[in-house]
Amino acid sequence: MNDQAAETSSRWRLRLAQAVANSSGPSLSEVGRVREMNDGVVVVEGLTRAASEEMLTIDQPGGPVSALALSLSLNEVRCLVLGDEAGIAAGAAVRRTGQVLKVPVGDSLLGRVIGPMGTPLDGGGPIVPGDHWPAEREPLTIADRAHVCRPLETGLLAIDALLPLGLGQRQLIIGDRRTGKTTLALEAMVAQSLRGVIVIYAAIGQRASATANAIEHLRQFADFSNVLAVVAGPDDSAGSQWLLPFAATTMAEYWVSHGRDVLIVYDDLVKHAAVHRQVSLLLRQAPGREAFPGDIFHLHARLLERAGQVSASKGGASLSALPIAELQAGNLTAYIPTNLVSITDGQILMDAKLWQSGQRPAINIGLSVSRIGGNAQSPALRKGAGQIRLDYAQFLDLESFARFGGAMEADALLRLEHGKRIRAAMVQKPGKRLSQAGTLAILRAITSKAIDRLPIDQVGAFREQLNLAVGDRTPAIPAAIAAGDTLSDEMAISLDQLISNLLP
Repeated sequence: MNDQAAETSSRWRLRLAQAVANSSGPSLSEVGRVREMNDGVVVVEGLTRAASEEMLTIDQPGGPVSALALSLSLNEVRCLVLGDEAGIAAGAAVRRTGQVLKVPVGDSLLGRVIGPMGTPLDGGGPIVPGDHWPAEREPLTIADRAHVCRPLETGLLAIDALLPLGLGQRQLIIGDRRTGKTTLALEAMVAQSLRGVIVIYAAIGQRASATANAIEHLRQFADFSNVLAVVAGPDDSAGSQWLLPFAATTMAEYWVSHGRDVLIVYDDLVKHAAVHRQVSLLLRQAPGREAFPGDIFHLHARLLERAGQVSASKGGASLSALPIAELQAGNLTAYIPTNLVSITDGQILMDAKLWQSGQRPAINIGLSVSRIGGNAQSPALRKGAGQIRLDYAQFLDLESFARFGGAMEADALLRLEHGKRIRAAMVQKPGKRLSQAGTLAILRAITSKAIDRLPIDQVGAFREQLNLAVGDRTPAIPAAIAAGDTLSDEMAISLDQLISNLLP
């Protein structure tokens, strides 16, 4: 009898719940009010049950705008506005959504220029995303990662030979303003997009003209069907700029989960850190060194940790990251740059003095390092580049000594002239990328010192000529590089003969 009564009671409770769910009558919801607003941060009263990082909606005449709850207390919630804040006024209604912040993902984003919330910025039609994923996601576990073992080719001799990168690597590009940091990243993006890798340009607080020039460069030289540009300019809300790198990374992770390799460029994280400092001070978080909050290291660590090489059991794709950091007067020991150096797998330092002297790209080889990219470098390139690193380091020391005007031995003078030709070979204008076979060929010309027969001003033209000829006249060499083999004696002889024939 008791069992029958319990079953009847359970049945009626289920029917009552279904009736309430299907009812079109009034329902209860928690509504707060805006008390004040300061530079993109809204103080809300009345939302006592709001959760940390919950999405809220704020009513305004132009339609509701999204906000992110970041700082909770007993009497108020401080939120970061993620849209147009101009129409928000004191007393505006604020409602909970019960959802975390999500951004659009899917193939419909490719070839577009969008904001961090998926708003089209290129004048194209509306975007219909395949799904919405949380902007904040857990990074790969150690068990789901694999070693970086595939090269990330840029077509730049100084990178591919002396500072090799691998798919899944996090490599910092750092330097003063106007030293070619973005140009270097764009060259890597163009080279990878032409190889079928999806590339994402995340412009954080950049000038509109600079962002437009970067996107136009990608449209002109890259396979734009593999490109996504996510943009939040300096005139956009602090919330949009703060959200942008996390949103762009989530968009990248969608393609990684579908087996595609992705390269993302954050331009730049020093500006992102400044926005985070502004937001944190408005949220009344305790300031620390240089007024940055105590979680500034964790902010970028949890972002960059999402990059990596996925294990074969999880699809084997990769997410590579090239964060950019702008220095002030070459101060490499500043707070944010040192944080980023310690988080990433190496750094490429762009030197203002080298830029002013006409070297392009202006990479300071001595202060740059790629900690794990050598494992992904082709064995043939690794063998050819080893001696060049030593020769170039000795040349830099000799060049410094030669400035004092002291007498030098004949052998030292020869090494000095050889080093000048190595540096001339590394000068490349944008768009003058080398194939892997072309890189190997110029390395062979340098290590054999055949290039020393050329005047310095003819080295660049010879490099371009050799790059075009090596694939046509020695097809076995590109095949060997693609297969991960070293050069056989026969291929080395053929390459030396090709170099000799092209030299005057």
